[in-house]
Amino acid sequence: MLAIVLQGRLDSSRLPEKSLLSLGGKPLILRVMEALNHVPADLRVLACPDDCEAAFSPLAAEAGFELLCGPRDDVLARYCLAVRRFNISRVIRATGDNPFVFSDAAAAINAEALALGADYAGYSGLPCGAGVESVNAAALLGAETEAAAADEREHVCPYLYGHPALFLLHRPLAPLRWQDRQQAAVKLSVDTRGDYERAQKLYAALNQFGNNEERYRGTGILKVYRELFPEDGTVP
Repeated sequence: MLAIVLQGRLDSSRLPEKSLLSLGGKPLILRVMEALNHVPADLRVLACPDDCEAAFSPLAAEAGFELLCGPRDDVLARYCLAVRRFNISRVIRATGDNPFVFSDAAAAINAEALALGADYAGYSGLPCGAGVESVNAAALLGAETEAAAADEREHVCPYLYGHPALFLLHRPLAPLRWQDRQQAAVKLSVDTRGDYERAQKLYAALNQFGNNEERYRGTGILKVYRELFPEDGTVP
C-alpha cells in the first residue's frame, strides 16, 4: 500500500502554532493536506504528536486523512507506527509547513522510486518546501532499529541516505521545469512570520486557477511566484 504520511505539530519555536494559522480562510495544515490530495496514493495519514490530537482531528477528517498520534520528538518512530498500523509498503513523506508542495513532482519522484526499486528517493534542486521523499517502508523499519542520533530520529530519513552501502538511494537533480535555478532564492515553506506573509500573497494569487490541477503543479506555482516576487530570482 502506498501512503502519504504527513508530519505535523503545533510547537514551532519560530512561528508558534503555525499549522493553525489561516491561509485563505482555513488552517495552513489543512491547505497542506489539500495539496497532497492531488498526489496519487492509496491512503493519507496525518502523523502528529499526542498533544495535537484535539486540534488536528477535525482537520484530518475534513481532508480525508487518517489521524495517527505518536512520539513528539522521535518522528521516525511515529512514521514506523503508521507503517505498522496501516500495513504500508511505501511512504511518501511530507511535512506540515509546505502548503505549496509540487503535486506533479511528488508523483514523478515516487514513480521513479518504484521503477528503480529505490529504498529512498528525493529530488535535489527543488525550491525549499516544494518536495517530498519516497521511502520503502521496510527501509524505514530498519532505520528505526539502527538509528541512534537525535537528528536521525527527528528528521526521519538521514539514517537512510547516510548509509548508501545499505540502501538503494535515488537522488537526481529535478527536471529543469521544477528547479529553483537561483540557488535557494525561491522559498515556499512557512517557517517564519515573513514566510507566512508571503504564503498568504501566493495562495491568494493562485486563486486565479480555481481548483484546477494547475494550482497544485510546480509549473503553475513557480509561474505565479515569479510574477509576485521578481526580486527572488526569476529566470523565466
